[in-house]
Amino acid sequence: MFVTRLISGIVLVVLALITIISGGPVLFFTLMAVSLIGMRELYRVMKVEDETVSPLALAGYLGAVGYYGLLYFRLESYIMIELIGVLVALMFVYVFTYPRYRSEQVMAAFFGLAYVAVMLSYIYQTRNLADGAFLVWLIFLCSWGCDTCAYCVGMLIGRHKMSPKLSPKKSVEGAVGGVAGAAILGAVYAAVVGKHLQAAGSQIGAYALLCAVGALISMVGDLAASAIKRNHDVKDYGTLIPGHGGILDRFDSVIFTAPVIYFLATLVI
Repeated sequence: MFVTRLISGIVLVVLALITIISGGPVLFFTLMAVSLIGMRELYRVMKVEDETVSPLALAGYLGAVGYYGLLYFRLESYIMIELIGVLVALMFVYVFTYPRYRSEQVMAAFFGLAYVAVMLSYIYQTRNLADGAFLVWLIFLCSWGCDTCAYCVGMLIGRHKMSPKLSPKKSVEGAVGGVAGAAILGAVYAAVVGKHLQAAGSQIGAYALLCAVGALISMVGDLAASAIKRNHDVKDYGTLIPGHGGILDRFDSVIFTAPVIYFLATLVI
């Protein structure tokens, strides 16, 4: 299992490097595909669809493609209209196929669009910012860096349970260590790439702040994904990534940190 997990992790890192460094259409279409796969994983867990694509799920998928299309052609001002249109389409399916679906499934279908497709799209949007080629890595640095630092600190000195019923292995000490570790990683990263940034002045403090806040939010994302799985009695969202589970199992914290880093970067930097 360890070897499988390690190999899968290396492949993921290589793919991330290729797509994020390339940016543009490569990153865009990769994220759209990842979003659709992640939505399918969530839809299957939340019983929006089973082995075959249901009309309700199809409306969600088409909504995600439409949303990404607006991003690609820089028509962001129409996004709210598109999202309302998706909600209307979902309700259309709900009422004209009644009683095939329950209201909870309709809400889950719209939730999947917002939670997976919209949130993940901020990786692409961050990449398109000024200094985006460097800022985008903070999304992964604060989420995965926080996870690693929290694990190490928790193993060493963790005593107080952060969420005993939901995730009994996570500790308050580990959480503090994860946030502090992510902030340090952000500061070091800024010091290394500082001379390549367009922003005036030292960005060490700003990058440390972004990573600290992002790390704090990433833990919410991780716990939220775990809560959904526990509610539906599943261990993993999928089996796409050997040793890791599905897309949502690997990107649960990234989903939350991507929009946080994007908006903080537009405000702070």
